[in-house]
Parts: sequence; C-alpha cells; structure tokens
Amino acid sequence: MRLLCVSDIHGHADALAAVLATAERRGYTQLLVAGDLCFPGPKPLETWRRLTQAKAVCVQGVSDRALATLDIDKVRPRSEHERARLDRLAQTRTELGELILARLARLAPTHRLPLEDGGELVLVHGSPADPLEPISHDMTDEEVLSLLGDDPADVVICGGSHVPFDRMVGGVRIINVGSVGEAPCSVRSDVDRMRGGARPAGELVRSGTVSTYGAGHADATFVELRAGELWVEQLVVPLGRAA
Repeated sequence: MRLLCVSDIHGHADALAAVLATAERRGYTQLLVAGDLCFPGPKPLETWRRLTQAKAVCVQGVSDRALATLDIDKVRPRSEHERARLDRLAQTRTELGELILARLARLAPTHRLPLEDGGELVLVHGSPADPLEPISHDMTDEEVLSLLGDDPADVVICGGSHVPFDRMVGGVRIINVGSVGEAPCSVRSDVDRMRGGARPAGELVRSGTVSTYGAGHADATFVELRAGELWVEQLVVPLGRAA
C-alpha cells in the first residue's frame, strides 16, 4: 500500500494538479487529505472536483468547518483583512453550492486506516486529541504528547501548521504533510535529509524559520509499508513550471 498524503490545499487547484501529476508518475494506491480543502484560494470548485475524481479520503479541517457552519452575519470584522476574508468565504460558498457545502459539513474529523503490519494510521487535520489544534514542528515532546490523546494510533498523518516534518514521540510516528496551497517559502531553509534511530533512509525533515507564504512549491508525502518498515518520503513539488 502506497499512500499519497497531502493537506491544506486551500482552493489552489493548480497546485493540487501539479502534486497529482507528480504522484501519478511515481504511482500510488490511495490519496489521503488532511483537511482545509477549498478556502480561500481561487479555484474551490475545481479543487473539490479533482479530489472527487481522485477518490480522495478527506477529513474536515478548520476552513472546511467554517465554510459549512460559520454564521457570517454574527461575525464582526475587526480589520479590512478580516472583512476581505469574510467576503471571500461568502464567494466560496456561492461557487461551491449547497450540495458540496453539505458534504463538507459531513466530513469526519478523523479517519482510521489499518496497516498491513497490524498497526493503525489516523488521518486528522490537527491532532488526535483536538482535530482543530495542529501539531507543529517546533513543539516540545511534552506539548506533542498532550495533543496525541489516549488512542492516537501508531501513525498520525496531519496538517494544519503548513510545515512538514516526520517525528517519533511516545512511540507514535507523527507525519505532518505540510501544505499544497499555502506552503511557507522565501525564508525556509533547505530540506535536510535526516537518518537516525529506526527511521528508514529516505525520510525528509525540514527545519528553519518560516515567515512568508507564496506559490513557489507544494508539499506532498508518500507513506509506504515495506517489509514491515514504514517508509516516508516528503516531496517538494515545484510550481509555475513542470513538476
């Protein structure tokens, strides 16, 4: 089983298309998406259609819940930025239509998948203890443990923070798959290849300060069980040119 895992597309259908084209050349059996699908990017409907065509397994993210349930009339924007976000939220609802909004509302917060070795994988936007609270790359082990909850599964596939990492905490493999549509750029340091402990070669971990966003690349992660070992390959897919 070879899984393609992505998150935080945010309505950037062209970035999603680049990721899927790259992944299709490599091959995969199932697409897992850790939420934040359609908002606030320019092509929410095309994003949804591509995910549907790919038969993606999706869980609900923060923006998905807001699209489906937020009462805009009760929100008082405190800045022009917030007003623009609310306007875009209303536009995105119109573009998607009631049927898709209802499907976003019904997305589960987590999805559990049995692994071939008898273990279990959980797909979640934020964390097992709180699907809306992300696990970030700069958290301490104690902070991460508090977000794993009582039954986190053996492998956690998550997003939310937009910064990918692969980390073992308390016997749980935590793989944040970054962001397709809003991957941090500009001041991120180079990807470092890390090898250590029981982690297989081919695992990629990013480090460095993050402060800006742009359309330079999209993140994606392959997860595969080989001979009883979980192999993780985190990809940087270039945008604006052939991936």
